Amino acid sequence: MSGGSFASPGALAAALDRGARRSVAAAETVMRLGAQSLVQQVQQNASGRPGPRVITGRYRASWRSEVHRGGSVIVAEVGSAAPQARRLEFGFIGVDSLGRHYAQRPFPHLGPAVDQAGPSLVRTLGQAVEVVL
Repeated sequence: MSGGSFASPGALAAALDRGARRSVAAAETVMRLGAQSLVQQVQQNASGRPGPRVITGRYRASWRSEVHRGGSVIVAEVGSAAPQARRLEFGFIGVDSLGRHYAQRPFPHLGPAVDQAGPSLVRTLGQAVEVVL
């Protein structure tokens, strides 16, 4: 957004509107890149200890990201539809639906990736908005 004075309230409103549109577009780009980066980190974390061991690679490949935008609200979703995702991340102690007994310890791979990516994403979002304004 350009600095300086504005000839009318309408000119100021137009400049603010342009800045807002550019800011949201920049934030959406950062969120898309951040979500993709998070998927890559989760996949790396799910490539052996301390995370889960790789057997076929299908679980690791099941991780996806989607970014949704509604007006100025941007939401990034990162997850896996694999049935073992929750059990691997948090562990499981008990009897499953087939009557099998488990005492499976957790192999966190999503949580550590989120902890690592969060501060960087916030910093990058701030920088992107600062550049367009």
